[in-house]
Amino acid sequence: MHISTQTNRKQKIANNMISILIVDDQSLVSQGLKAILSLESDLEIVGTAENGEEAVVEVENLKPDIVLMDLRMPVMNGSNATRIICERFPHTKVLVLSTYDDDCDVSEAIRAGAKGYLLKDMPADELVNAIRAIYNGYSQLASGILERLVSQTTVKLKPKESVNSALKLLTPRELEVARLVAVGATNQEIAKELFISESTVKTHINSIFNRLNFKNRAQLAIYANSEG
Repeated sequence: MHISTQTNRKQKIANNMISILIVDDQSLVSQGLKAILSLESDLEIVGTAENGEEAVVEVENLKPDIVLMDLRMPVMNGSNATRIICERFPHTKVLVLSTYDDDCDVSEAIRAGAKGYLLKDMPADELVNAIRAIYNGYSQLASGILERLVSQTTVKLKPKESVNSALKLLTPRELEVARLVAVGATNQEIAKELFISESTVKTHINSIFNRLNFKNRAQLAIYANSEG
């Protein structure tokens, strides 16, 4: 459902607002989120969708900065929609907002490219801060999820494929970039810290993803943070 206009989009650019698409099959949830987030002067709700298929269409039409994505929806679930959106529209970032914190749901969403995974019962101010963090290049995970994912990643690695061994596949510069990504640094902050351009940072990050078979910064952060 489109709710933005060309005037709104021009105003967003002028005011540096964060545009948001809400995707949830429960109208009450969508309306509640819309009411809460609309109170923030730097957030703009540009549309809503009721399933993953609608979400993909709306992202193509509206080009939002952030998608708040539910997972368990009819027609197309949130994980499949996230995968498509992240592949087709890399400038749009997906933040999963779910009722469930099952390990399978979390892992699937992160593998699909979601930049964060939060629960619907979280305080409104924390959600607002998480949206701003995702927009600025950080990853966000609900309390307890990061610890579980790190534990799973470490357990599943064979001895010869330990975290330290895997990270040795990276060049010294890539390792520096990986460690900065792991602490939540944005591309701009990494460039400033290492005295390189942002385009060079992006090149290094893409190389890291290819070497370690990762799809997003959240996976890299989880992996690098499990280095012992």
